[in-house]
This record gives sequence, C-alpha cells and structure tokens, in this order.
Amino acid sequence: MAHNLIVQRTRASGGRHVCATISAPTRKKSVAMKTFPQFLSFAGCVVLLTLGANFCCASERPDTKSSNQKAFPPELVRFSPYPKNPIFAGTGTNTWDSLIRERGYILREGNTYYLWYTGYNKNRSGTMRLGLATSTDGITWKRESDKPIFDDSWVEDMCVVKHEGVYTMFAEGKHDIAHMLTSTDRRHWRDHGSLDIRQTNGKPLSPGPYGTPTIWIEDGTWYLFYERHDAGVWLATSTDRRVWKNVQDDPVLSPGPESYDKLGIALNQVIKYKSRYYGYYHGTGQKNWGLWSTNVAMSDDLVHWTKYTGNPIVENNCSSGILVNDGHQYRLYTMHPKVRLFFPKR
Repeated sequence: MAHNLIVQRTRASGGRHVCATISAPTRKKSVAMKTFPQFLSFAGCVVLLTLGANFCCASERPDTKSSNQKAFPPELVRFSPYPKNPIFAGTGTNTWDSLIRERGYILREGNTYYLWYTGYNKNRSGTMRLGLATSTDGITWKRESDKPIFDDSWVEDMCVVKHEGVYTMFAEGKHDIAHMLTSTDRRHWRDHGSLDIRQTNGKPLSPGPYGTPTIWIEDGTWYLFYERHDAGVWLATSTDRRVWKNVQDDPVLSPGPESYDKLGIALNQVIKYKSRYYGYYHGTGQKNWGLWSTNVAMSDDLVHWTKYTGNPIVENNCSSGILVNDGHQYRLYTMHPKVRLFFPKR
C-alpha cells in the first residue's frame, strides 16, 4: 500500500498555494517530491498524512507575468480537488475493465453526464475496449453494462463530439494510430478506419504513430490536433473528415522550455471562452514518462499557442484533463489513471 505525505500551505503573501507530495512508487508512478524555498520557516503549514491513496495536487504559481496571467481567467486554471476522489476507476476485479487508462471523455446532455472510457484486463488480454458510464451529477457513476459497448477494434484515448445529431469519436487504435467512429445513440459505434493525415504538400505522414486525437469544429472546418511520440502537437484540418491536411509540418505546441513538460506533451481538449481558445494538455519532464501533469495553453487562432505561466494546474500524475460545463461553471476532470474531479476555487 502506498503512503503519501502531503504538506499543504495556506496562501502566502505572494498569492501562492503550495503542495508537496512524497509518494511511494505505484503503477506508472515514480517517487516524486516537490521542494520549496524556506519550507520550514513558513508559518501556517498544515501537514496531512494520508494512507493508501494517491493525492493529486491542484497547484498555483506566483503571478510572475501579469499579462500572461490575465489571459487565463481564474475560473479556467484555478481548481480544488473534490474531497472524495477518485470518482471512477477500474473495478480492480477480474472484469474486462479491471483497469482504466488514458483519456476518457465526458459529455453533459440535459441532466445526464456520459463518460466513455477505455478498460482492459492484463490477465485476460492487452486489448483496449470501450465502456460507457452515466451519472446525474457528474460524481456518482453507473456502468451501462458489465461488458464493453464496443469491442470490434482497439479504442483508447478518445475524444467525443456531437455534431448535427451524430456522435463522432476520435481515438487511438492499436499502435497509437488514430481512427474515427460514429454513433447516433452513444452506445452503438461504427469504426470508419484510420485517419488519413497528409503533410502540407499532400504526401502521407511518415510511418509511425499519430495519437491522442483532439477535435475542434468551427465554420464547417474540423480541426484535428494529434501527437507523435508525445514529441509535440500537430494540427491538421478537413471539411469532409476523409482526408486531413497539416496546417504546417512543424508542431503548433512543443515541449518545454520549462521542466514540467520538456520531455513529452499531448493535447486533450480545446474550448473557446470569451473569443479565445484554451487547450488542456498533459506534460512530463521525466525520461521514463513516470509522472505527468495537467496544463493549459491559450491561442487566438488555434495555431500559435502561449502556455500559462502558472502551469501545471494539477500535478502528481493526474493527467488527460478535460473541462465539463455543469450549467453553472466549468469542472475539471483528470482521466488518468483514475477519474478525479476538481471544482473552481472560490
């Protein structure tokens, strides 16, 4: 059983909340420790010892660049964890979804939240299959079935959009090759095969993976963000979803230069808020990709992106984050390796 030590400060005079976590290694995790100047001299520290739980820390950086901070409204970047996290996870038993992984996706329609997720069982097979759970409050979830809702092909790391009455899912297939599926009822899906992405000169991409597909739709154009080996995020567009063409052959979002994302990034979601685009992505600064964080970048045109100087907004291996509007505010859900919920700070 992992033992996590969390050291939590109250707000300092510079407007900063600080959390430190020491965690024993678990699956896909490594020992991590955040240290801070003048740690022992800080007044008002609260030390909490939690046993057997993995703690995700919503972090806040000093306002070092005021213009950058103003471009990122607090309701989009400042979150507090729900005290009863995680809210959804693998069953931990010998079911097809004993474990879940990567990006699941949540849509809220009316009074119902729909969560599509990737489940697998290492003792049965390594195949990634698609599951569905529903909720009336976005906190307590019920699986639709004790079986996958789709298992005709590998489905992992998905993004779901509803457009003109049809649900379209973009997901990683086997070997991290993105493919597209459609449904009219959220439950029965048809696989349309791998995405055909071309370079700016019309030639196919070089051989290799292209995964973590993320979609934005505007004025009849579909914008596809994808990563290759987590070495950057590229952007391609299409009007028919049959052929996609790169906007440029260089990434629109690259790792670094800061340590939290200098060795790997992938974009999970794009939203538009007050005429600007905000991209939520996960990043790592570890060579073994053992520890990921959730981060935000902003753009005025979907091509040129500026990272938030307060990144990461959530640490300690809470990744694959997406926002969901609950009708009053945006909630942040991190999807990997378990689903955790964060509410806006008040």
